[in-house]
Amino acid sequence: MQRIDKSRLLFDNRYLKALIIPLLIETLLSVTIGMMDTIMVARVGEHAVSGVSLIDSIANLLIFLFSAFATGGAVIASQYLGRKEERNACFSAKQLMYLSLAFSLAVSLLMLIFRRPVLDIIYGHIESDVMDSALAYFTPIIISFPFLAVLNSCNALFRSMGKSRITMIVAIIMNLINVSGNALFIYGFGMETFGAGLASLLSRMTACFYMVYKVTRPEEQIHVLDPLKFEVDLPMIKRILKIALPSGIENSVFHIGKILVSSTVASFGTASIAANAVFNALSTFANIPGSAIGMASVTVVGQCCGAREYDQASYYGKKLLGLTFLMMGATCFAIFILTPELAKLYNLSDAAYSLAVMTIRLNMFQTLLFWPPAFTIPNFLRAAGDAKYTMIVSIASMWIFRVMLSVILGVYLGMGFLGVCWGMFVDWYCRGIFFVTRFLKGKWKTKTVV
Repeated sequence: MQRIDKSRLLFDNRYLKALIIPLLIETLLSVTIGMMDTIMVARVGEHAVSGVSLIDSIANLLIFLFSAFATGGAVIASQYLGRKEERNACFSAKQLMYLSLAFSLAVSLLMLIFRRPVLDIIYGHIESDVMDSALAYFTPIIISFPFLAVLNSCNALFRSMGKSRITMIVAIIMNLINVSGNALFIYGFGMETFGAGLASLLSRMTACFYMVYKVTRPEEQIHVLDPLKFEVDLPMIKRILKIALPSGIENSVFHIGKILVSSTVASFGTASIAANAVFNALSTFANIPGSAIGMASVTVVGQCCGAREYDQASYYGKKLLGLTFLMMGATCFAIFILTPELAKLYNLSDAAYSLAVMTIRLNMFQTLLFWPPAFTIPNFLRAAGDAKYTMIVSIASMWIFRVMLSVILGVYLGMGFLGVCWGMFVDWYCRGIFFVTRFLKGKWKTKTVV
């Protein structure tokens, strides 16, 4: 780690701790929402688990698009805070709300109209009971998108201020509503996958209304200025889109690739689909520290770059990366040991259970070594404004390695779902090489956007 005058540091360890710990809890709880949907519908049958998994693949594509807008707004707001320009930070928050709401409403309307054709195009011929479960879950999830998009934007703004404790509390509220709603709708009313989706909708609506109330309060460092006064500032929107569009394109193309990979997995049969659902759920738990630190880096690296303290941005980047390795080592080890018992929670067939345990344990080893360079470092680059580079690398690596190798190894070489996993790992290797090189060379220091 480079030498730096620590008396000039913008953030001390106490600040980082107060920022990251709530984000860890929030990320854990956010992951739990999707996991609880899957576990609680598991009693309905394997077709319900498969249906929820297929919809989650599509929903995640759209959710990450919404998150791209939130990231763009958070980077701009963080850099303005670093420059001590709080009024511009507030005005960027208002433009972010416009973008998030308009885009999510348009997406939800289109998806409601074309939800069945979308599933037919993406997944082709799947078993009828899986399709019925997927469609029932899909409808309330689509309706929840505008609430989730606005919620993500509000959360990102509060993280830019370092107030991750508020977003953590909201995540707790969402989980309580979701779990109790699942119990009521699935077990009490027998609504199966539709009940799971309805519970998610109610939790997102409640959290959204609360956070909109919070972000419009003038006492907040970043707040929406004159919320009832419609104001569009095209230069400010352009600044947000400079980060949001590359991130959105990156995330959308990345998840389109993941959907195509899921489609390949679907061709292997219901056992592989179910194993993939458990694989994704438990792998997401292992990634929680990296995801939380990635969100924290937008605040830390973004404010450093806004203040033109690039040496500090590099210092904190290395510090956060080391912390990611340390914390993910603990989660990967724990899941590796507990995988056989955790997989039993999903009520899988013997074939699906064996496949899930084998691939998850392999993934824990790969995640520990190669996930942080591939997915934590690009957050540092985006926070500095270097979103175009991360977009190019991510798209190229995704399609050349993960998508193509999944077909070659899984289908043509007969490796099935295991071949799909190895395609993903090679994708990580490539990303890590490019992102580590970019960060160490320091070209990202020229990309500040405000």
